[in-house]
Amino acid sequence: MRSNRQGMPQVEIVEEGMREGMQIESADIPVSDKIKLLDELSKTGLRRIVVGSFVSPRWVPQMAQIEELLNGFTPEESVEYTALVLNEKGAIRRKEFVPPLFVEPGIVRTTVHLCDVFVKRNTARGQADEIAAWDRVISDAVSRGVTDAVVAINAAWGSNWLGAFSTDERMRLIRLQVDAWEQAGVTPTRLWIGDPMSWNTPREVEETLIRVQQELPQFTHFHLHLHNGRGMAPISAYQAIRTLNEHHTLVIDSSIGGMGGCPYCGNGRATRMIPTEDLVHLLEAEGYETGVDLARLIEVVHLAETVVGHELYGHVSKAGPRPTMENLYAMDMPLIETVDEAQHFWKGPSAYADCSAPYKEPIRSAARDEIDKRQGEGSHG
Repeated sequence: MRSNRQGMPQVEIVEEGMREGMQIESADIPVSDKIKLLDELSKTGLRRIVVGSFVSPRWVPQMAQIEELLNGFTPEESVEYTALVLNEKGAIRRKEFVPPLFVEPGIVRTTVHLCDVFVKRNTARGQADEIAAWDRVISDAVSRGVTDAVVAINAAWGSNWLGAFSTDERMRLIRLQVDAWEQAGVTPTRLWIGDPMSWNTPREVEETLIRVQQELPQFTHFHLHLHNGRGMAPISAYQAIRTLNEHHTLVIDSSIGGMGGCPYCGNGRATRMIPTEDLVHLLEAEGYETGVDLARLIEVVHLAETVVGHELYGHVSKAGPRPTMENLYAMDMPLIETVDEAQHFWKGPSAYADCSAPYKEPIRSAARDEIDKRQGEGSHG
């Protein structure tokens, strides 16, 4: 999607609730509830949904029924469904479900974590093992005629065990991968940056993207996977939008309700993600036409809360989007105190039917009268 404001990058949303969100929730959630949630999520206008991951149920029991989920859900033609794999065994399992799953052809990825501790806790491999694997990945890709690649760094801005990482260190590991690809005759144009431990800040995200543009201008496609355990991810994502330009594509991972987390990083469910509904609201405020039905997406967030059994973490699903001129609040509405009462933005006056209104006289506003008049003239015009 592109903004109607000049100089803004194309932005794509990847919905991660069914994977990143569900992997930290209870393993006892019935697969029938997950199917219902995925089906409703598919109808919101989102174009890219990660349905889960093909990983060992020993390590991630929440994903043990992914085959049953894929056999039971109803795909929408307009949606690109993907699933995470970490090894060849996972790729073989995934292949049985292509389609409806989509695997982008001709794109191969090398990756490295800046935090050696995190990758050992997560995949039982170290940073040196990841780097050693590049030669095999690259040679196999070249033998298959691959002409582009993804360079990926993870745990990019800091570690709960090792502290902060510098932009120089990020650039060093990005450049090492670029050099390895270019020696094999491939110039990567895609950069993936992950932050599983919520160390991102707007300034450091901006600094990283500026350095990449200055030193490695061949990168035109950027993908950010930012966790929101410390509340920085939405601000960092917005700063990335403001840092890139119309020649770039920015992919942002998000999750309905902000649910998400990693059992290996020390923060659990508190790791969270950018709430998709908040991101859609932000993008539309910035002039992007997202194609997402925000009202329907909010309903899906509330469905997700029922499925997981607790309140989720977004804002727009609680306070509602900024009202348009067609649905401004009633001036004589009673005092609103609870989140349930605040749901009047989509449930209507029934949400506050039992609340008291202390106003002795009807509230009047000349400015609102003028707005209502214009609305009335427009509806009859």
